[in-house]
Amino acid sequence: MVDKVIIDDQEVQLTADLFEPIPAQTGDNEAITRPSMTFWQDARKRLFKNPGAVVGLIILVSIVLMAIFAPMFSKFDYKSQNIRHVKVPPKMPIVSALGVMNGKDSKGVDVYAEKNIDETYLFGTDSLGRDIWTRVWTGARVSLFIAVLAAIFDLIIGVSYGGISAYYGGRVDIIMQRIMEVITGIPSLVVVTLFIMVFNPGIVSIALAMAVSGWTGMARVVRSHVLRLKNQEFILASKTLGSSDIRLILKHLFPNVIGPIVVMIMFTLPSAIFYEAFLSFIGLGLQPPDASLGVLINEGFQALQNYPYMMFIPSTVVCLLIFSLNLLADGLRDAVDPKMRNQ
Repeated sequence: MVDKVIIDDQEVQLTADLFEPIPAQTGDNEAITRPSMTFWQDARKRLFKNPGAVVGLIILVSIVLMAIFAPMFSKFDYKSQNIRHVKVPPKMPIVSALGVMNGKDSKGVDVYAEKNIDETYLFGTDSLGRDIWTRVWTGARVSLFIAVLAAIFDLIIGVSYGGISAYYGGRVDIIMQRIMEVITGIPSLVVVTLFIMVFNPGIVSIALAMAVSGWTGMARVVRSHVLRLKNQEFILASKTLGSSDIRLILKHLFPNVIGPIVVMIMFTLPSAIFYEAFLSFIGLGLQPPDASLGVLINEGFQALQNYPYMMFIPSTVVCLLIFSLNLLADGLRDAVDPKMRNQ
């Protein structure tokens, strides 16, 4: 038993008066200082603490609601033509007080009074007298539907391909990755353009064209996460207990990669909206009189000098859609990343 210690090069005798007993603290030692939450509850909490993500979510929900309900409650059809009301400027009751969207043309003439127009066109009319308000929100509905359809194809193909390649590994992984490298080596815009030129332009053909080359990014992300997870202890333990491959993939691997999958889907949506608008703008997407945001931008571009509102309004909706989706995707990426939990 040690009864002496060296302090400052001096030998000191240990005695009882050098020690002071401290009572045990049994109060809050075992108290839980942080509420118990699941992974998605914690991700949702951190998502709503991100101002950018909240702003993006508000803009996105507003556009989606307008795309769903605005055409339903409008008295004008997106295909209906009225030659008497050709190229009528937009007129909004509240905004018109600021001197913009007041129903006057570039020369300051009140077109509504000049043509004796009783109806109010909030976004004006196009060169065929069609209501741009209804056409914009119908086009937003179509663009969102194409984006969601492309994301579904991306999810199904990318997750399946990347998961199978990583899980079985070996020769299967080598062959599947070489095939994906060949597909990735071809520019996606070329693939999409050729696909639409072969098939008739439409909603399904555009979504399928995007799905041909758009799934490779999702497959890479899923493959990297499955490679990291498949040799961990809980997977090996489940294999030892006799779990089948299907059970391992669905029960253990897939729930652990759902976060990155959701983030990739959120980044796929704005990309799909941009591709649809671009293809329709160059004439390879939907064709008039069908409405999409790209079709409306193309029609407005032809009358840009004299009637800029025809292009400015649908372009603004496209920008807001892409902007809101990117903000939400950035916030969601940070929310599902455990490394960002304390930041």
